[in-house]
Amino acid sequence: MTNTKTIPATLIAGDGIGPEIMDSVVEILDAVDAPFAWEAHLAGMAGVDAVNDPLPKQTIESIRKTGLAIKGPLTTPVGGGFKSINVTLRQEFGLYSNLRPTKSIIPGSRFENIDLVIVRENLEGYYAAIEHVIPMDGDPRAIAMSGGFLSRKECNRIVRFAFDYALKNGRKKVTLVHKANIIKQMCGLFLEEGRKVAEEYKGRVEVDERIVDACAMQLVTNPWQFDVIVTTNLFGDILSDLTAGLVGGLGMAPGANISEKAAIFEAVHGSAPDIAGKGVANPLALLLAAVMMLRHVGRQDLADRIDAAIAKVITAGEVRTRDLGGTAGTKDLTAALKQAVS
Repeated sequence: MTNTKTIPATLIAGDGIGPEIMDSVVEILDAVDAPFAWEAHLAGMAGVDAVNDPLPKQTIESIRKTGLAIKGPLTTPVGGGFKSINVTLRQEFGLYSNLRPTKSIIPGSRFENIDLVIVRENLEGYYAAIEHVIPMDGDPRAIAMSGGFLSRKECNRIVRFAFDYALKNGRKKVTLVHKANIIKQMCGLFLEEGRKVAEEYKGRVEVDERIVDACAMQLVTNPWQFDVIVTTNLFGDILSDLTAGLVGGLGMAPGANISEKAAIFEAVHGSAPDIAGKGVANPLALLLAAVMMLRHVGRQDLADRIDAAIAKVITAGEVRTRDLGGTAGTKDLTAALKQAVS
């Protein structure tokens, strides 16, 4: 891929603080001459307002065409039969891998030099939401039941993704995180398949195993022992929020949803409607997602420039948003980052 090649990509600003932080990210990408040719489309409440659909067909068709997207936080409307937008996107494009890196940027915190990645299975597990209720004694919802499922195919695929990611990115170890001691069939299948895949990478990538509750405890007592963690849907969601807390919170947490069909990059946090329009939102999670996007398309040079600028500005400590202990607004941080990448 040459440095002058234009890459079509879908841009979804999102809801709440989404448009503000997306403007910031696009400004910084423009400052480094990022190669993306944006196709802007709606989703979330903006989609409902425009066409009464939180995920319009035009948006889906754009992602299908480009195979590449970045999106701000989206709000799924309550009621009205609307499905979760994120779940719909994952199903539509088979986005089986949710990649969530955690890396220290803010100096002087309790946890420094954190550099780990969580690979979360994105399609199955308990988020498949197989639920029903049982009436009893006049109460129509006396008993609530929920189940999940894992397939051997998806267990194999997500673990293989984690090991391949480790090899491609110079990572040394993959940890299989499970609850096979209690959830013997579902988590047992994940562990069985994980061990099988690990054998294929023997001598190239180390492997170890953790029960999920022990992993959670060890992540806050000795997080430096972890490198790449691969796990199922629910456990991955919980642990990735935990690891975000090690480095400053969800304002520093990017994510990517990846399959053979498409790659969609995002901030992990929500739309924060309480601060929307106030100019105080932290754009770093979405900017870090854009850095992941640049690496995905082979522009490590531009990704490294932005990474270095973030580290420089945040380490200096003079321009930080409120969630990072500062007083700067979104535009202040954007201007500082643009200057740092120039």
